Amino acid sequence: MNTEVYREFQFLTEISSGDAVTQRRLAKKYGLALGLTNFLIRRLVKKGCIKIVNLQRKRLRYFLTPKGMAEKARLSYEYLDYSLALYRHLRTLLTHILHLIRASGGTRVALYGTGELAEIAFLLVQQHGLQIVAVVDEASAGTVFMDRPVQPVAALAGGACDFVVVASFADLERIRQRLGEAGVPAERILALSDRAPMPAASQGSLLPAIPLAEEEGALSR
Repeated sequence: MNTEVYREFQFLTEISSGDAVTQRRLAKKYGLALGLTNFLIRRLVKKGCIKIVNLQRKRLRYFLTPKGMAEKARLSYEYLDYSLALYRHLRTLLTHILHLIRASGGTRVALYGTGELAEIAFLLVQQHGLQIVAVVDEASAGTVFMDRPVQPVAALAGGACDFVVVASFADLERIRQRLGEAGVPAERILALSDRAPMPAASQGSLLPAIPLAEEEGALSR
């Protein structure tokens, strides 16, 4: 499922919820430019997946058509299938990383990251009999992750761990720099994004943004 299709799936899901949906609300929730949001809405209208009803002057309401309902069901299945494939792929890569750690004699692992990927890594590290000595993440320091306090990278100073597993797709170069500043040798940093590429289904470039039509006005034909 590429980025464009995934965005359409998100929009169809939002509109099917029955809540009052606006382009600005969609743009804010999914971190999109208003122009891109407008373009995606226009495309769904053109495909016959949604219809627009002008309830009052300068107020629009979006509804799923029967075709839109069928498309949402199809994309839901496709998304589930992709999610399972992605999970299996990530699990394989993480397992390979953990085998490298054990083969080198390492037992103490620090985990960088607090997202869904880090949750998978956290469980796998324990399943492989390794010890999680710290969870670090600059953006989430001070919070709790999997019942562990999240610490800044500086907590790793002094050789607190044998390896750091970077379970994040954030700016890897910046993460490596921060870990290096904390005294973690480069060869002791194992990042998931250094492994094999993600499945082809995850690839997809963002659509170009176009000027936004007024939210209150009807979309031009």
